[in-house]
Amino acid sequence: MIKFDRFVLKNGLKVLVHQDQSTPMAVVNVLYDVGARDESEAKTGFAHLFEHLMFGGSIHIPDYDEPLQLAGGENNAYTTNDLTNYYCQLPAENVETAFWLESDRMLSLAFSKKSLDVQRKVVCEEFKEHYINKPYGDVWHLMRELAYKVHPYKWMTIGKELSHVENAQLEDVKNFFFKHYTPANAILVVAGNVETEKMKELAEKWFGDIPSGEKYKRTIEQEPLQQEERRMTVKRNVPMDAIYKTWHMASRLEDDYYATDLLTDILGGGASSRLYQSLVKEQQLFAHINCYHFGSLDRGLFTIEGQLVKGIEIQKAEAAIEAELDKVRGVLIDERELQKVKNKTESVMAFEDMSVMNRAGSLAFYELLGDGEWMNTEFKKYQAVTAEDIKRVASTILQSTNSNTIWYLAQ
Repeated sequence: MIKFDRFVLKNGLKVLVHQDQSTPMAVVNVLYDVGARDESEAKTGFAHLFEHLMFGGSIHIPDYDEPLQLAGGENNAYTTNDLTNYYCQLPAENVETAFWLESDRMLSLAFSKKSLDVQRKVVCEEFKEHYINKPYGDVWHLMRELAYKVHPYKWMTIGKELSHVENAQLEDVKNFFFKHYTPANAILVVAGNVETEKMKELAEKWFGDIPSGEKYKRTIEQEPLQQEERRMTVKRNVPMDAIYKTWHMASRLEDDYYATDLLTDILGGGASSRLYQSLVKEQQLFAHINCYHFGSLDRGLFTIEGQLVKGIEIQKAEAAIEAELDKVRGVLIDERELQKVKNKTESVMAFEDMSVMNRAGSLAFYELLGDGEWMNTEFKKYQAVTAEDIKRVASTILQSTNSNTIWYLAQ
């Protein structure tokens, strides 16, 4: 049971404090309710560019990293299609340093041409290294465009095209910042060896006078139900043929999310899963195969991907995947197999919550979903999933008319 206190500053900043006196450390986590889905299709990659810009100097502090390191701290950040999260960990007695640093960059970035040039170059190099020059690197650019025709999930967090980041102007960047990186659009979590009353004082002192900004209201056109199978074949300079298949699935807040999440484990969660046992070990069609999803806040993608053993025909490999899907669509899984994946989910969740940094991140995420308290009740939703739910979800989602397939062939 994770206990925490919650309060909201006058400017709309939500603050959650989780006390844990078993650690000498404190974590300060700032989650902004902005991701790649909030970009315009003509200017993508901005949320991710900001993840870099936020370390390039704020209005009163030219270098974020140095003061934090002097205080014994470390930091990092990540961006997804749904959110942006910044976090730092430092000795609890130095926690005010983190408040000072985070509040200054929430107040305003420095917005220098030099910082933009530097970070833009870093992001462009990352784009080339991971998505253009890397084997299989472009597959998710292709898959997202195949699977989504309307929703902004059709581009990746890095951006739809390299040119969007290359051509980003200071004015574009400023507008994006003041629209999204505001107290009204943020959640601050402080966790570790801290006291709520003291954190209240520090939050007021450092964040209280930042202008609230307007709470950003999303008007995202949702993806219509897919009515036809979509396929694509590409040839690339890669070592092995690969198959990527996706199906549209429930969003993070729909009840069916939990059964779908367990289904990915049944099919592809490690060496004892169905796809691995049948297609890798027994039939030796695939060198490896995975089943997973992205936990997207809007309707996401249920995914199976595998690289084939050399010499295996891709039609045969895909037919073998379909045969395994037929089983899960047609036959109830037994209670033992269902309980096994529930136990695995419970242990993963428990393991994740062992570190104070992960707890801080989870609290911020559940607060974004609707209530930090859900962190304590989430597993009950997995426990409630039945074998009938698994079969129903498999039959509903894993239909050919809802599917997107890429044959990724070695030249």
